[in-house]
Amino acid sequence: MINDPTRSTQHSALSTPAVRVRIAPSPTGLPHIGTFRTFLFNWLFARQKGGAFVIRIEDTDRARLIPGAIEALTEAVRWFGLDWDEGPEVGGPYGPYLQSERLPTYHEQVERLVRDGRAYRCYCTPERLDALRAEQQARKEPPGYDRLCRDLTDIERARRDAAGEPSVVRFAVPLDGSTTFQDLIHGDVTWENRVLDDFVILKSDGYPTYHLAHLVDDHVMEITHVLRGDEWISSTPRHMLLYEALGWVPPIFAHLPAILGPDRKKLSKRHGPTGIAAFQEAGYLPEALLNYLGLCGWSPGTDQEIFSLKELVEQFSLERVNQTGAIFDHAKLDWFNGVYIRAMGPQELAVRLRPFLGETAGMLDDDALMAISGLFQDRLKTLGEARELMDFFFVDRLEYQAAMLIQKGMTVAQTIEGLRRSAVLAAEIASFDPEALESAYRVLTDELGLKPLQLFMSIRVASTGMTATPPLFATMAVLGRERCLRRLTAAVERLSGSM
Repeated sequence: MINDPTRSTQHSALSTPAVRVRIAPSPTGLPHIGTFRTFLFNWLFARQKGGAFVIRIEDTDRARLIPGAIEALTEAVRWFGLDWDEGPEVGGPYGPYLQSERLPTYHEQVERLVRDGRAYRCYCTPERLDALRAEQQARKEPPGYDRLCRDLTDIERARRDAAGEPSVVRFAVPLDGSTTFQDLIHGDVTWENRVLDDFVILKSDGYPTYHLAHLVDDHVMEITHVLRGDEWISSTPRHMLLYEALGWVPPIFAHLPAILGPDRKKLSKRHGPTGIAAFQEAGYLPEALLNYLGLCGWSPGTDQEIFSLKELVEQFSLERVNQTGAIFDHAKLDWFNGVYIRAMGPQELAVRLRPFLGETAGMLDDDALMAISGLFQDRLKTLGEARELMDFFFVDRLEYQAAMLIQKGMTVAQTIEGLRRSAVLAAEIASFDPEALESAYRVLTDELGLKPLQLFMSIRVASTGMTATPPLFATMAVLGRERCLRRLTAAVERLSGSM
């Protein structure tokens, strides 16, 4: 709505036919949490409405492009188990989906705006603009272009063009009035035109800025809803003015709350990992991360926290998207990931764990790996923790201090005798299953005049090199008779040698 609060020039949510949404990442960085929360909300909205989801790559910032960034994005999308209807690799009827391949389309609209007097060439040098900005800051004024080139004569422009002076194209913002747009999350948003400067729409290298390029593409690709981060709210009045100048109907806007760190500042690396690759490498499950992201800024209105992707599609609504920023809590994500890990069947858990266990796990068959992973299933928060927790299964010699074998209230001699008798029992016991082991070792504890906690902790350290493990006798059963016997015997020798 422009300069007239009674007139709507945006699409109506009721009259719009087929929903078409998009995300338009720039390949100037690798995929991160913020990108994928926006991706997910767009995807859920499109799938719920039976519409189309489009990926469009905004690669007009040529100086900052990162090789492989587009491939990293599409790989991450597939890791999450999501898809897209149009865009890189899949094509579509509105291609190309790389902005760098659409330059003639942007130039055509820029020329039209210049011809209609709605935009103009600006010849100000970077040095002049830097000096202008410094002067404004010294006067504690908001920075902005002073419109020096707005009123140049045609003769002056022709002279500068003939001299080969580099230039950009700026949009001529109306000098008075106000601009209002309707946002599905924030309601009506109004800006006074006088606070908007004449922003650049075409750079000196011939590439459009985001302000123009995304708008032209959204129009040409018939995008009906733009769901993007709320950092773009302040830019949307500029976009509305561009739509009005081009004579196009704007899409419906929904500006999503930012994802914040625990200190309520914009999420960054100082809060922990933010890149999707880091979460993959740490052993987070895509379904758990997706579930958690779905609740970052959206509420189902109930106490339900665990959602399948199908349930998210069914229940998602823009009406329940928050206006305020969403806190990204790594501890809460760990909880989600643990819930999903505990819900896995033994075979699936073993398959998912294998890549995180290194080369030694490759020597184990599936049954052995299932037995080992089953011991830790209730303790894992991420798959990446598994190697350190399970390492004692994959080494020939345990590394620990001999003093760890001696428990409170026990002498060295008592500990040596307890471990020696434990080794004898391990060799002679008929069944090496957890129940039989526990029953036999409790009898041994009584015979030695020790408390179960004392003897069992000595055996735990001798068998695993650790003081905290899954249930002792289940662990021993999976380690097997031979390894337990070797390790108990080695503990007796180590402790005896330390005397």
